[in-house]
Amino acid sequence: MAVAAQRLIVSGRVQGVGFRPFVYRVAHRFGLRGWVLNGTGRVVIHLEGEPADIARFEAALTADAPPLARPTVDASMATVPEGAADFRIRHSEDADAPDVHLPADLFCCDACLAELKDPSARRFRYPFTNCTQCGPRYTIIEGLPYDRARTSMAGFVLCPACQAEFEDPLDRRFHAQPLACPECGPRLTFRADGAPVEGEAALAAAIAALREGLTVAVKGVGGYHLMCDPAADAAVARLRARKRRPDKPLAVMFPQTGADGLDAVRDCVVLSEAEAQACADPVRPIVLARRPSCHLSGLLAPGLAELGVFLPYSPLHHLLLGTYGGPLIATSGNVSGEPVITENAEAERRLGGIADAFLHHDRPILRPADDSVLRVIHGRARAIRVGRGLAPLEVELPAPLRVPTLAVGGHMKGAVALGWGRRVVVSPHIGELDSPRAMHVFAQVIADLQALHGVAAERIVCDAHPDYASTRWAVAQTLPVVRVLHHAAHASALAGEQPDVARWLVFTWDGVGLGEDGELWGGEALLGAPGEWRRVASMRPFLLTGGDRVAREPWRSAGALMWECGLEWSPEIDGAELVAQAWRKRVATARSSSVGRLFDAAAALVLGLEIASFEGQGPMMLESIAEAGTDAVTLPLRDEGGVWRTDWRPLVPVLADATVPVATRAGMLHETLAHALAEQAAVIVARETVDGVGLAGGVFQNRMLAERVIALMTERGIPVRLPAAVPANDGGLAFGQLVEALACEDRR
Repeated sequence: MAVAAQRLIVSGRVQGVGFRPFVYRVAHRFGLRGWVLNGTGRVVIHLEGEPADIARFEAALTADAPPLARPTVDASMATVPEGAADFRIRHSEDADAPDVHLPADLFCCDACLAELKDPSARRFRYPFTNCTQCGPRYTIIEGLPYDRARTSMAGFVLCPACQAEFEDPLDRRFHAQPLACPECGPRLTFRADGAPVEGEAALAAAIAALREGLTVAVKGVGGYHLMCDPAADAAVARLRARKRRPDKPLAVMFPQTGADGLDAVRDCVVLSEAEAQACADPVRPIVLARRPSCHLSGLLAPGLAELGVFLPYSPLHHLLLGTYGGPLIATSGNVSGEPVITENAEAERRLGGIADAFLHHDRPILRPADDSVLRVIHGRARAIRVGRGLAPLEVELPAPLRVPTLAVGGHMKGAVALGWGRRVVVSPHIGELDSPRAMHVFAQVIADLQALHGVAAERIVCDAHPDYASTRWAVAQTLPVVRVLHHAAHASALAGEQPDVARWLVFTWDGVGLGEDGELWGGEALLGAPGEWRRVASMRPFLLTGGDRVAREPWRSAGALMWECGLEWSPEIDGAELVAQAWRKRVATARSSSVGRLFDAAAALVLGLEIASFEGQGPMMLESIAEAGTDAVTLPLRDEGGVWRTDWRPLVPVLADATVPVATRAGMLHETLAHALAEQAAVIVARETVDGVGLAGGVFQNRMLAERVIALMTERGIPVRLPAAVPANDGGLAFGQLVEALACEDRR
């Protein structure tokens, strides 16, 4: 029988996941000859052999692919045989049409973890062990195709033993670009007051410092963590004081123990099945889980019922926690709100007043990637922060964009997105865009996304608010700018992630965003679809004073509600009376319909939280103490010129009634708002064509509220959807902006 030849073009997640050696092994299994090589983001395969064997190969290519690969066969075409004598892996080449899929940073796989613990292994206790199925990717890639020369590992010359592994197609380290060993790879350095120490001694010194109750800044995969003993009140309090983080929760990393690795985690938190699955996922995210009384410090998450927990994901983490013998605080090594720090010298300069010691390594981190954060709501893990392991996050658009487009998101929880064709790549979480370093990283990520994917944006989409740092950056560029309303972007992010719904009713509840009438929205219901949203419901607006200070000073929101109701409110705050006078005279006030500010006001009235030390503190504390099964306060609902308005005023005296227990008042707040939303939805669904109801915006990260809304709507026969991969908060705005831009193209 004549020899057949076939040429395959494969795209998707096929770089950095051991795909070429997999192809090599499958070709040998079926006795095929030819070659495989990396293009720019694609894999090209040339096969020669029996037609039946080629067909079996094609079936196995996707059915048996490595677990971290996501191959898509874009083309399979007959070609001319080249007379190949065997099957080989060729060197990468640049392609004319880039189709780059950047691999995310991966956890330490079981095979490498076993090697790490094996005294007879060459990489016993080596903190940078990896293979084609694990290790850093996104944070070390300088350019594509993904080869060692285009990574931050280029300066580490492979020793003969590693070189042999790297060149053996049957070895699990074949072309593992971050490949290293103690002879030729990165090394640890410990720095404190004395002379620096390296290698195993550095690790031992870091563990000794942690056991002494000190704080150690540890360089990881995407940046530094600040680590200390989570069971010692003194260590936690000292970290909080130095970092000026009095209340914001601190995440805890637990050693991997037990059959599923979660025994140590379960000693401190209660994990549902979905939370356990999320914790054990290769992404290794921080998962928010309910914390009963346990041996860890109560200062980890003061006033909150949940703790952020996660498993080690790098060999260094496994060595640290395994040798230390227990969990460690592992909070972002940054100045509050900024991107995580990645460089050794900068870490010592900027974290020197926080950390007592530093555990560095010499593998450069090319771009920061903070840890991902997930919360299980309505039985599914949902992204709160997209970071290391999840990002770059790829989402498909329902139709292709006409021109490559960059979306720059909002101001808080910064993240950007690059869209071209039907592809969208969402960056990792950057942070709040209110510092020079944050803006530097913001610009770096934008440049990197375009350079790595070989795509140059031809326009920019930004938020309509003129004072957002991302908006100011956008208008300072030379490209055309499209402005998108904040809540339209929230609604479109949900619609873009779940495009099977034609006509939506989306409740967009958050802090504030500029509305089409120039007011500060935040309690809206939008009807329609991307590009054609119409506000059909809202909350009664109220006047706020203080501009951006309102988000961190809940007493201002409480005053606005109390004064609106004709009730006395005189907090013991300097300048409060002047604010009250300004409010009464309507001086420097802004109208807002924000549900987020309603929650802030409730936190001041119910909990006495007049000043918040981090965004969302009051609402999180209210959810933590809220009593389930309370009665709802009936709120009036009226049609005001085509917009159904819920009047929150009957709720305010109840919240301010100190004779009612705080847990009851917190529960009544949640129950009342859930009923108010359900009533709005019922009225609108009865009058309009609605194919699906959605919840978007940061308020719906509140599990109690979201799940109560879902229960009430289900009783009415109305299914409800929530975002999942794309955050409901402002971290999802950039994706929503791209969906809006696409819809506006279609309308033109």
